[in-house]
Amino acid sequence: MIFQLGSALLDACVLAVLSEEDAYGYSLTQRVKSVLDISESTLYPVLRRLQKEKYLATYDKPFQGRNRRYYAITESGRARLEEYREEWDTYKEKIDSLLIGGGENES
Repeated sequence: MIFQLGSALLDACVLAVLSEEDAYGYSLTQRVKSVLDISESTLYPVLRRLQKEKYLATYDKPFQGRNRRYYAITESGRARLEEYREEWDTYKEKIDSLLIGGGENES
């Protein structure tokens, strides 16, 4: 992808994926990577930061003799995701007006 991916947008994407269902690290990174060109090494610090900010919780579940760490969105994470979605709508409209509409001012 040619456009830079900011941390807020990456946070929003991770929270959006986890709002659908809990996921362990590898499956989460694969879902995000299917849409965005990022590495796993980029995503794990994001997960740790979101957990530190109380937007995510973790739990372990046994799988084939070892534990998998699952990530789950918290209520504050859902609230943050809603804020991101509202901001995204506004941002997207403004960018669309420039890229698609030629920058015509609607005010």
